[in-house]
Amino acid sequence: MKVYFNNSCKICKAEIDLYKKEKIHEIDWVDITNNNLAEIETSKNSKELLRRLHVKEGKKVIQGAEAFLVLWKKIPKYKFLYNFFKLPIIFNLFSFGYEIVAFFLYLKNKKQLKN
Repeated sequence: MKVYFNNSCKICKAEIDLYKKEKIHEIDWVDITNNNLAEIETSKNSKELLRRLHVKEGKKVIQGAEAFLVLWKKIPKYKFLYNFFKLPIIFNLFSFGYEIVAFFLYLKNKKQLKN
């Protein structure tokens, strides 16, 4: 599994650093900052990658709140988050909240995009 994240965003980096501490060997962490290979691997452009967290399992690319579920399911310490946020009504609220936060983080970080 590969997790595509924005390492140049302080908030994103802080959260991903917590997950990295768990040393899950099946997870490859990929910084999307100016990363053409990440764009090729995900078939997403830099704007799309910057806009949301992405996870690639096999050939499937998952994004946004659903990507967090896939990630949390893989990390034993955070599996409780998966179990809670996968509940249908909770997931809908989480997904909505994530989109709002992700949008503002995107606005804050979009200056890093190549024009």
